[in-house]
Amino acid sequence: MEISVTRHISSETPRVMVVDGSKVVRKIIDQLLHHDMPGVTVLACSTGEEAKAHLAAGVVDLVTTALRLPDMDGMALARYVREHSPQAYIPIIVVSGDVQERLLNRDLASDVTDYFDKSLGPQALSTFIRGYIRPEGMPAGDVLYVEDSRVVAVATRRMMEKHGLKVNHVVSVEEAIEILEKAKSEGRIGADIVLTDVYLKGGMTGGDLLDELRGRFAYGKGLLPILVMTGDDNAANQTALLRSGANDLVQKPTEERLLITKLAFQLRVSQALRKQMQAAG
Repeated sequence: MEISVTRHISSETPRVMVVDGSKVVRKIIDQLLHHDMPGVTVLACSTGEEAKAHLAAGVVDLVTTALRLPDMDGMALARYVREHSPQAYIPIIVVSGDVQERLLNRDLASDVTDYFDKSLGPQALSTFIRGYIRPEGMPAGDVLYVEDSRVVAVATRRMMEKHGLKVNHVVSVEEAIEILEKAKSEGRIGADIVLTDVYLKGGMTGGDLLDELRGRFAYGKGLLPILVMTGDDNAANQTALLRSGANDLVQKPTEERLLITKLAFQLRVSQALRKQMQAAG
């Protein structure tokens, strides 16, 4: 198959490759992306081979792929993109209904930039993609940030505050729990999102904070999202964090765009769920 595509790149005309075996899914995502990002070029591909042809023909700013394609596994496509793209780096987003299970089993290769749970719906996916391609309008939010390294905390806090987030930084889980307990006694949650390191000073870890918030406080993932920062590559440890209730993991050292995209996405989803709960209540 020959595909003629003029080679160019522009922030005003992003090129997004959507690889999915379902014609209906491709059409829906195409329509949503054009609505949410005027000027976008959507390269809708039904197979891995079609995606390879587009990759060879022109610049691509982001790739989304299903895990299961008619002719190959989505992970194999991600690996191919990494090995054959002439560009320095292309974000690759895996979209699937069973991503959470793969994540729990750490069955996502390093070729993948991020994952997206298909059950959240096409509109949420479009918003997620836009966060990478055309970052804009970080939703307002209060971040409870738990980090005991002064150097890491200063740099990460600046990243978040630069995007308009209000950051309440503490150095221990014990301090974070005090803040949340006081807020709960006043009928508040105390934060819109929690960002915590795993290993911290004091007697409690980031894993203990997860257990407290999902257990004793009974805050679900939608009500209070929790991102866990970790430099630990141990699969069992990462699985334990996710099973304990982390919404997502952020690898250290932290890349700013990835952190901000994850924060923005979790805040938007959480705010939408809170509105639904208020309307129903």
